[in-house]
Amino acid sequence: MRDSNLSEAPRRSFNIGWTWLIPALALLSTISYIACTHIHGLLGFPLDDAWIHQTYARNLAQTGQLAYLPGQPSAGSTSPAWSFLLSAGYLLGLDFRLWVYLLGGLALAATAWLTYRLLRRLAPSRPTAALLAGLFCAVEWHLVWAAVSGMETMLFTALSLALLEYYFSHAAAAHRQSPRGPASLQTERSMVGAVAVGLLGGMLTLTRPEGLGLTGLVVAAPILFPRPADWSEMKTRLLTSGASLFALGAILAPYIAFNLSTTGSVFPNTFYAKQVEYQIHLSLLARFWRVFSPTLVGAQVLLLPGFCYAVCQLFRQRNWSGALPFAWWLAFLAAYALRLPVSYQHGRYAMPTIPLLILYGIWGTADLLRPRSRCLVLRVVSQAAPVAMALLALLFWARGALAYGDDVGFIEGEMVATAHWLNKHTAPGDLIAVHDIGAVGYLTDRPLLDLAGLITSEVIPFMTDAERLADWMTERGAAYAVFFPNFSSTYAQLATDPRFEQVHCTAYALTRSLGFQDMCVYRLTPGER
Repeated sequence: MRDSNLSEAPRRSFNIGWTWLIPALALLSTISYIACTHIHGLLGFPLDDAWIHQTYARNLAQTGQLAYLPGQPSAGSTSPAWSFLLSAGYLLGLDFRLWVYLLGGLALAATAWLTYRLLRRLAPSRPTAALLAGLFCAVEWHLVWAAVSGMETMLFTALSLALLEYYFSHAAAAHRQSPRGPASLQTERSMVGAVAVGLLGGMLTLTRPEGLGLTGLVVAAPILFPRPADWSEMKTRLLTSGASLFALGAILAPYIAFNLSTTGSVFPNTFYAKQVEYQIHLSLLARFWRVFSPTLVGAQVLLLPGFCYAVCQLFRQRNWSGALPFAWWLAFLAAYALRLPVSYQHGRYAMPTIPLLILYGIWGTADLLRPRSRCLVLRVVSQAAPVAMALLALLFWARGALAYGDDVGFIEGEMVATAHWLNKHTAPGDLIAVHDIGAVGYLTDRPLLDLAGLITSEVIPFMTDAERLADWMTERGAAYAVFFPNFSSTYAQLATDPRFEQVHCTAYALTRSLGFQDMCVYRLTPGER
């Protein structure tokens, strides 16, 4: 893919000295989102799951156990790496909100910076395009939202980009024959790089289980590309890939053993529970679009033609190494399309793919546009496109801040408010069955049953069967049940079960204005159905 006028023209004004803007803009975006919500009296998280991470982190700091309920080790955390990072804030005596905001802001800055670095690796002659890609990521509203969500999303995104950047800068180079130094030195360097890939891949997988997919791609790619010259070189590549797998296994073995000992499964409870709860019967293409489409809500939709062009050029030129990030983008979205085709919460599960959409999009767009073309239409479009992208990115950045405030308000007005009500109106020993256990688990000191299966895995096989779910709650002796009556048909049936007496609803105005029902508390009264 050759340089275009778009990348050449601004090169005189943008140089390496401007790259400090990337992390600075990312941190400014993070602070701005927090400030916008704080002005309106809100300081929290836009997802109930963020409170789950905080509960694991607090218990880890206080008891040394990865447990949702003290004294009961649990494999309900999808991201033990994130839980360990959050626990450091409790050990240091820091405010847990400020600590997680800081981690998220740093992860966003790292994501934007690594996007810049990765495009510099893939297209060394396009420093301006790389700079713009980094700046784009720093203000992309999904990514900023994720940075202040209290979730591991941006850490996972940054680590995945770090693994790709390391592959292009070190691991791939280790497989090329070098005229310098003896063969033994080359092998030693290859082994060091391979071990680093395994360790980084292990940390990525401990942040999100799907990181295992990218690690597999990065470990397998050097075996195949470029084509080995002879069997001796192939053996060296297999040896170094084996070293990567050994390092990966060393990182993951304790966590897998922990999961097996607590639940009998390799992956955490939520890995299976989410797939059961959100089964959707659609065609594969419809599933893929359902997962992918939320990532286009923003200025990056203007980059879609450039994205397609860049990918086509890579395949036309047989640049298989350059297509590796695209392979990860496609595999990631395809895996969610197959197993968890959901688009709620602004498509939060697909957010880690957005930097790659921006990377290839800007790369391809830079090659397509001709701001100095003799064709008037092409020249006008080429000159207007960057301005339109910048204005649209800022517009969505502002709109994202409003969405973030609404989302935080929803969690505070529903889940947090319900937790406070339970503290005042239930006895300390009352067993409470809860669908959204995050804020309730963190803010109340009551024994819990998890209707979503994160910490109570036994419910997973029948979590969508209202009758069995109700029987199970009464058999376990639950005194109260907490859920949204219109969350699904399962909970709509539970709300009309005569054993469930509604005793409280939050009456949160925003929820009702959107046409939804509030979170409600039901007293369980065992009797005839």
